[in-house]
Amino acid sequence: MTIRVWEYDVPEGSVADFERVYGPDGRWAQLFSSSDGFEGTELFVSLSTPGRYLTVDRFRDEASWRRLQTEHRDAYLQLDAESEGLTLDERELAGPDVGGPGSPESDAVG
Repeated sequence: MTIRVWEYDVPEGSVADFERVYGPDGRWAQLFSSSDGFEGTELFVSLSTPGRYLTVDRFRDEASWRRLQTEHRDAYLQLDAESEGLTLDERELAGPDVGGPGSPESDAVG
């Protein structure tokens, strides 16, 4: 299994929209589910830091994640651009690309 964990800081005025887009039935999960091997998304809210969230995306294996990136690249980039205004900051905390080649710092679809 491949797990990708992202941390987001969300401004107070965007919380409801963020939760709709990033939640387990949100637009990101819908996009991910269009690719074979997606196993689910979870959304967690911080109890100690207001506006901080974690998402955990699960894929059957790394090949499933890579296939999504290839087969749905344009839709991924479009949704990424559309949802950019919902967060103040985002960081990938865990995943196969963190700190290595293909990481978000070096790849538009990371």
